[in-house]
Amino acid sequence: MFDFLPDVDSLAAVVALAVGFGSVYSRGRCLAQRPLTLRDVHRAFVADSWWGIAALLLLVTGLWRLLGGVEKATRYYQHNSIFAAKMGLFLLVVALEIWPMVALIKWRRAIRRAGEGWQADERTAAKISAISYIEGAIVLLIVLAAVMMARGFGYRGH
Repeated sequence: MFDFLPDVDSLAAVVALAVGFGSVYSRGRCLAQRPLTLRDVHRAFVADSWWGIAALLLLVTGLWRLLGGVEKATRYYQHNSIFAAKMGLFLLVVALEIWPMVALIKWRRAIRRAGEGWQADERTAAKISAISYIEGAIVLLIVLAAVMMARGFGYRGH
């Protein structure tokens, strides 16, 4: 009856990609504002939280698809060069995210201590903003890889 609807895991992955791209882009925009205000930083925190939720959802749905044999057998992923590239891109995003994540956690703590008198380091904000834009571009490449895999590209069947 509802065959036109995507599977729940497919839908969750698409939503996570959309939320992930939107939130990391938004975080970058918020931290690119000059002068950087506390309001901008708080908006970046909200976007950063959504970015974390999206990343977790992407990880869970990805593992489910890989190990659960939901759409394709695990063997398909093991022998797919596009999947390897997609995982490499995901790991690159994770590696790029370590420093911004630590910096923003420190900012959250500092704001709790100092309150309204806290002033952001605009150089750090600019670096996080630039990293956010790079991560957003990589997310788009991950989407491209997912589309290619869905069309059967990259599979080296044995």
